Amino acid sequence: MIKGVLFDMDGVLVDSEPFICRAAIMMFEELGIKVVPEDFHPFVGMGENRYIGGVADHHGANVDIEKVKARTYEIYENIVRGKLTPLPGVHKFISACRKRGFRLALATSADRVKMEVNLREIGLTPDTFHSIVTGLDVKNKKPFPDIYMMAAERIGLAPNECLVVEDAVSGIRAGKSAGGRCLGLTTSFEAEVLADA
Repeated sequence: MIKGVLFDMDGVLVDSEPFICRAAIMMFEELGIKVVPEDFHPFVGMGENRYIGGVADHHGANVDIEKVKARTYEIYENIVRGKLTPLPGVHKFISACRKRGFRLALATSADRVKMEVNLREIGLTPDTFHSIVTGLDVKNKKPFPDIYMMAAERIGLAPNECLVVEDAVSGIRAGKSAGGRCLGLTTSFEAEVLADA
């Protein structure tokens, strides 16, 4: 029986992918490296270390990941201001979950700074969730199950008592490996690709 809902953030609560992609492209441009949106696709849902680092590796660029990530977030915060909106039904679905007495957790591979920007822009406060786990809280990012295991534990539930809401292949793999049931949203990938949800 489901007692809790574990939400991914990007592609589930908000479609921030085009903005973080643009911010990363702008950051790489500052380094004199030309990248294209398709370069980032294999790393969607894996957190910014892998998202940016994977593209840097692909282009043979040796970067200080913390430095380039911080710069990407600076650009990101500037370009999303007043432009991010929650995905359709987000507020209504969260409200319905709370009315049913479900425990809620946010489990995002993103760093806390991006999570805070996104929540602020889409009109959700951190206390909407009983717990928040970010990519900085776990060593092994999605597709490893660590983030969903920690999120379930922090709301006092076993993973098999939770519904994981995801939009990425790596996230669904993480949720299933943790022992949760998965609801797949077709924000980032086609339904056939998310067939395990």
